This record gives sequence, structure tokens and C-alpha cells, in this order.
Amino acid sequence: MGTLNGEESTMTGELNASWPGDMWKTGGGATWLGGSYDADTDTLVFGTGNPAPWNSHLRGAGEPVEGNTGDNLYAASRLGIDPATGEIKWHFQSTPREGWDFDGVNEVVPFTDKDGNQRFATADRNGFFYILNREDGGFVAAYPFVSQITWAEGIDENGRPIYNEDNRPGPVDAAAEGDKGQQVFAVPSFLGGKNWMPMAYSQSSGLFYVPSNEWGMDIWNEPISYKKGAAYLGAGFTIKPIFEDHIGSLKAIDPNSGEIRWEYKNEAPLWGGVMTTAGGLVLFGTPEGEFKALDDETGEELWSFQTGSGIVGQPITWEQDGEQYVSVVSGWGGAVPLWGGEVAKKVNYLNQGGMVWTFKLPKQLAQAE
Repeated sequence: MGTLNGEESTMTGELNASWPGDMWKTGGGATWLGGSYDADTDTLVFGTGNPAPWNSHLRGAGEPVEGNTGDNLYAASRLGIDPATGEIKWHFQSTPREGWDFDGVNEVVPFTDKDGNQRFATADRNGFFYILNREDGGFVAAYPFVSQITWAEGIDENGRPIYNEDNRPGPVDAAAEGDKGQQVFAVPSFLGGKNWMPMAYSQSSGLFYVPSNEWGMDIWNEPISYKKGAAYLGAGFTIKPIFEDHIGSLKAIDPNSGEIRWEYKNEAPLWGGVMTTAGGLVLFGTPEGEFKALDDETGEELWSFQTGSGIVGQPITWEQDGEQYVSVVSGWGGAVPLWGGEVAKKVNYLNQGGMVWTFKLPKQLAQAE
């Protein structure tokens, strides 16, 4: 709903087809990460956040409520939008009936597959890496990219999750003060197999480089009432690591098969973006403050520099006077120390900071084609 040329415009979809009652009015789905524009199809592409409250049982999940499907469109989705009218041209919902805070906001990256097809790739917070058709957002394939996923057994031929309903946080009687629903241990955690930090694609290697995290959470539903301006969660949670030696995992993924070609493990969570270069480098930063360059084909570490504070920024590359440079912002912060539960203890020693670091690439790498 909205306006077009100053006048009220039509609604996309059917009222109450996937939301019970008036819950769609407070149902979330915010586009809190920047979208992109696909010039080839003249389409704006945005991801949308999780529905609210987190308690999926209040939103028609499980057994349909008065014929309502409980999918909660268009939350936890990727949307193709007509830039001229704002109408939704297509949608792909990665987590219908979402109940774990698996936002669908992550970036959607165009690429050409091995057969010459124009595709989109997107790595979801829910732990699955999706391939979509660029023309209509249609589902092509999905592959798990993190370990021990519990909330779904997989993705079916239509792109819908095959739910493990026993791993959905249980319902709660909203009138029971201080009560809570059945607690479950779910993987990935609500901070996601991947969060906001952008992945990168290399046209040279044909691989995607996905900054992921291996963690789970205890999660339960709690009573909640909507109050304008207040958090509308209706859930409690504690994040926990699932491996002793690492949480962060930078993975090189073949989009044609879902094969993970190599993995770079990091003790603390990875919370910054990734960048590739034509010279065969994959650049990213760690919470421990290291700015690293890996070989894009093998994952071998080629170079590292200690910046003095954790990196949650996005590397960029630029050229001046025939030289190629790379810059990154160093300064620890973000969601992990605020919401990380047991994981936050692994990064509580890190220094604060706020520096821009710039490096010059060797000419033999800068001039690679």
C-alpha cells in the first residue's frame, strides 16, 4: 500500500490472505538493508525483514487460522519492484511462517551460471543459499551453507522449507503473565547463518564468498502486546557456539552445485563484508582486528594486517594515478556484543576504535585481468 503520483495506490496481494485479522498493520517486514537495481530487467530488488511478533503462532502459523495460510507475505522475502509504479512484480519468500527472526533482507547478487542463464544469488539468514531466476524471481535451487540446520530438513522443489515443526518455538498463552512457550535449540541463531555483511562474487573464479557464522540459540516465545515505538519481539533467546574452535566461517561456494570449495575458519564471528579483486584476492576483516587477503581459488592466506580494532566494515577498492588501492573502516561494534549471549564473551576484550585504513596493491595484482 502507498501512494503513486500523490494519490493512494492499490494494494499488492489480497487482504488477509496470509495474515490473521489486523496483524499485518504491525507485522514488520522492514527493508533495513539497502536494495539494488537490475538494469537488464528494469527492476528494484529489495529484501524484507522478519514478521512481528516473533511468535509465529500468533500469525496463523501451524494450523491455518480461519483459512489464513500463515505465510505472512511479504515478510522474510525478496521483492522485485517496478521502479515506475512501486508495484511488486515478483516475490520469493525464503521463510514463510517465520518464527526464528530469519530476516530475508540479505543482498541479491546477479550472475551468469555455467549454462549462460541470468540468475540471482542470495545467502539467507536461515542458513540456505538460494539461486533465483532474474526475470521473475522464480526458484531455481537452494543449498545449506552452514552446519547442523535444525529448523528445516531442506528446501522443496518449489523453494519452500520442509519444516521441522518440533524445532519451532512453542505457543504461549498471551494471558499468562510471565509464562513462556516451549524452548528449543535452533540452528542457526537469530543473528543468522549470514547477517547484513555482504558476500562477494568473483567473475574470474565463478565463486561466491560468503561470510557466515556457525552458531545456534535457545529460543522461546513470551507474551507480548503491541505498543507503538517499543520492541515487538515476544521471544527470549540465548546464542551459543556449536563448535569449540570457531564461529566465523568464510566459505567459497560454487553457485552451480552448492559445493563449498573451501572454508576459512575464524574463532570469533565474522561481521564485516567481503570483496574480491580481478587479481585473485578475497579481502575481509575479523573482529580480532585482522584485515586479510586470501587466494580466491584455494583460500590460502596471502597477507594480514592488524588494524587495532575489530572490523565490521566493508572493504572497497579504487584507482588513482594508475595504482589500485583498498580501504576498510576498523572499529568494533554492531549486534554481536549487544545480543550475542555466550558468544559475546568471546569478543568482550576487543578494543573500540574508528580508523580508515588504506593499502596499495602490488602492480602485478592490480593489473591482472
